[in-house]
Amino acid sequence: MKINYQNIIIIGAGPAGLTCAYELVKNNHQPLVLEQANLVGGISRTEVYEGYRFDIGGHRFYTKVTQVEQLWREVLGDNFIRVPRLSRIYYQGKFFDYPLSLKSTLFNLGLIESSLIILSYLKAKLRFIINKKKSETFEDWIIHCFGERLYYTFFKTYTEKVWGIPCNQIQAEWAKQRIKGLSLKEAIINIFFGKSNAKSLINEFDYPILGPGMMWEAFADVIENKRGKVQLNSKIIKINRKSTKILSIEVEEKGEIKIIEGKHFISSMPLTKLLNIIEPKPPENVLKTANKLNYRDFLIVALIIDAENLFPDNWIYIHDQNFRVGRIQNFKNWSPKMVPDITKTCLGMEYFCSEGDDLWNLSNPELIELATKELKELGLARYKLVEGGTVLRQKKAYPVYDKNYYEYLTIIKDYLGTFENLQTIGRNGMHRYNNQDHSMLTGLLAAKNILGEKHDLWKVNTEKSYYEEFQVSSKTTVN
Repeated sequence: MKINYQNIIIIGAGPAGLTCAYELVKNNHQPLVLEQANLVGGISRTEVYEGYRFDIGGHRFYTKVTQVEQLWREVLGDNFIRVPRLSRIYYQGKFFDYPLSLKSTLFNLGLIESSLIILSYLKAKLRFIINKKKSETFEDWIIHCFGERLYYTFFKTYTEKVWGIPCNQIQAEWAKQRIKGLSLKEAIINIFFGKSNAKSLINEFDYPILGPGMMWEAFADVIENKRGKVQLNSKIIKINRKSTKILSIEVEEKGEIKIIEGKHFISSMPLTKLLNIIEPKPPENVLKTANKLNYRDFLIVALIIDAENLFPDNWIYIHDQNFRVGRIQNFKNWSPKMVPDITKTCLGMEYFCSEGDDLWNLSNPELIELATKELKELGLARYKLVEGGTVLRQKKAYPVYDKNYYEYLTIIKDYLGTFENLQTIGRNGMHRYNNQDHSMLTGLLAAKNILGEKHDLWKVNTEKSYYEEFQVSSKTTVN
């Protein structure tokens, strides 16, 4: 067992961890980044199958965080392309424009149903004015913003497919984070005037020409070139502490266990795992609470289709309980360079599941067969056009905001706050459903904390920070 020393140790080479390391090497530090997988990027990586490139989900590069935008440009430069956004919703055998458009909404739902949706919205607003009841669940919040009829039409089925639990057991906080600024009023403005200030309704975004993994590979290259280190296939098996100070970590590499001592430790691993490998163990109530945190897993079936143009969308949401697939990505419509043969198409059939359930346990051939069958039944491609595919399973893709989420996270956050040299960052490191820009911001601020500034990472992606009403500089702190 070999003992090494590193001044700064970062666990995880996703957007948060790599951004943290990048900021540190720019300031003449030499951090060590340890990643369990064989690729950088975390769930923002790009996988390759027979030359076809695909995301683990789709990853738009759109942000209002000035510092993150600057980093993207600084690292990737001209390898960014501008991509027009086109997405639709499949519901009851019909395709609806998303954002909603007057033509598709009226044509598919009809004038009577569209009018009933607006009346339902007005009723919900009147009820709120009278009762002034705070929205505590996802269901309450959506009905308040859109009305009950639109909630049952477009939100309930898809949301429960994603999370695997009823909408009245999901915290309203998730909706506030993910659907900020959008309401039926905004949707109607978009329908009639074609414009909106809501984040969910952006019409174009940036994208690395070879997929999001290209960004994180470039980050890793810069870190290595500036004498930092990004080490793959490194599994963290133990974190050693003395009272409230982390002393070292134990890492398994190619069957060998190494102890790495350090001064600063930054973790983006899931909180449940982090707290279970700390030795001596955290207090019993903290450990029990950590084990109650829930996650939603994800798998993607990448299908190779012998067809040049199947549909123009970047992605399609499947709001139909008759199909297991939740969303379909058309990666060539994100960037033509994602496919090695422009006459063919690669589709990502996304399934939301939980480790050990019936979907997760299907074999790869069974999943490819299911995805092919559903693609045909949706009318998007003929069965015989599918030439093959591959399957990728992603554990702990989404932290779940269930009814006890905030209570549990508060206990964990308070305990972690007692450590003098440990920071947690990123989606899983904070059990928060961040997009990659906010994950990057937590990494950036963690680095700045090491450099002598003082930032509260838990304030990232709150109502205030989401709209980027603050600026981060060497003279500014987030309170």
